[in-house]
Amino acid sequence: MLSAHDNATLTQVGPGTVMGDLFRQYWLPAVRSDELATPDCPPVRIRILGENLIAFRLTSGKVGLIADACPHRGASLFFGRNEEEGLRCVYHGWKFDVTGACVDMPSEPAESNFKAKVHAKAYPCVERNGTLWTYMGPRETPPPLPVIEANLESQAGVLTETTLRECSWLQALEGDIDTTHVGFLHNGSMQPADLRQGSYLYYTVTDRTPRYAVVDTDFGVLYGAYRPAEPGAHYWRVGCFMFPAYTMVPTGILGTQVLARIWVPLDDETVMHWSWSVPTAQSMAGRAAANFGAASYLPNGTGWYERWRPVQDPRNDYLIDREAQRTASFTGIDGVSTQDQMITESLGAICDRTNEHLGTSDAMVIRTRRALLRVARELREHGTVPPGVDDPEVYLTRSGGAILPNGVDWLEATSRLREAFVTHEGLSEAPLQV
Repeated sequence: MLSAHDNATLTQVGPGTVMGDLFRQYWLPAVRSDELATPDCPPVRIRILGENLIAFRLTSGKVGLIADACPHRGASLFFGRNEEEGLRCVYHGWKFDVTGACVDMPSEPAESNFKAKVHAKAYPCVERNGTLWTYMGPRETPPPLPVIEANLESQAGVLTETTLRECSWLQALEGDIDTTHVGFLHNGSMQPADLRQGSYLYYTVTDRTPRYAVVDTDFGVLYGAYRPAEPGAHYWRVGCFMFPAYTMVPTGILGTQVLARIWVPLDDETVMHWSWSVPTAQSMAGRAAANFGAASYLPNGTGWYERWRPVQDPRNDYLIDREAQRTASFTGIDGVSTQDQMITESLGAICDRTNEHLGTSDAMVIRTRRALLRVARELREHGTVPPGVDDPEVYLTRSGGAILPNGVDWLEATSRLREAFVTHEGLSEAPLQV
């Protein structure tokens, strides 16, 4: 159970907050490349870590992320003209490049040097494989980009997904590191007799009470959740939390699954879920069989919270079908991601963790909260650089499921399977598919 102070510390992400300072040490995904599809296209409102920003693509293709308020009189730059290598405020014509420098000030005399003294707040951006990353931290020279296998330029056919959730970043993230709920929320209506013996769902619903092994690592926290499989073996689901807000979930086969997720706070009460994956025929079949993913999205609007909103949301009760819930579905809500969304948003925008009663199945959640508080306070009190900032290759790991003989050291037995950019000959996703 968290104290009220710790709960507030973990939730608040605005400028100057403990957790906000932690997030600002890292590169964060801010906008998808396809949202700024062409040079000089309309700018896009982006809210991230409590700041209102405007994303725009220059004539040359470079991307900028600039404060919404023009430094002249505060007019919104969302209404600016994106033209000829700059974003021009329509109030008095001041024009800014991607660094925030004022490159034209037509409302001042030609002989004035005032424009050289004006600089809008802007954050550096780097585009990689369909994602535009930004660094909002204090360093003049940003740290290296995180080495995320599923988002690297060498990966072909990366599937990038983004979804808005109306709750705090941490409660949404915690759904990813709580593997116990899979046997209930997503598969509570299933019975072993309905499933192929040897599939991961068969093991999951045959024993809905996994045991946990949890360890701290150089990237964050790693867990292995295990339950009986065939005689003499256990089915292990191996997943992780990585600083500041990455997760890798065990939805596929360890050694073949390439994916990563991050939960980027828009503010204290709203989060954007990013997911990258390298799809295979087996993984896409598994997604379909598991009814994974949001059913559909509303059209993107231009407001701060109008990007990547699912059709199913709190205002329509996630289109719950009570008859289906009674006869065929544990929740009556369609889609694994929507089921997760319903749960995390039903806790409220910021859940009160002081009223929780945590059990053994919450071991990963507990360890992750402690790690976040420890690292954020070490940064605040001692200036200790958080994990992954200057050693971006710590993110080179994988998650997934595996069958291991009883009694083996799970960390040693899975070490090779958890390595990124490794092809395992003869390893197939087929044995654990539905």
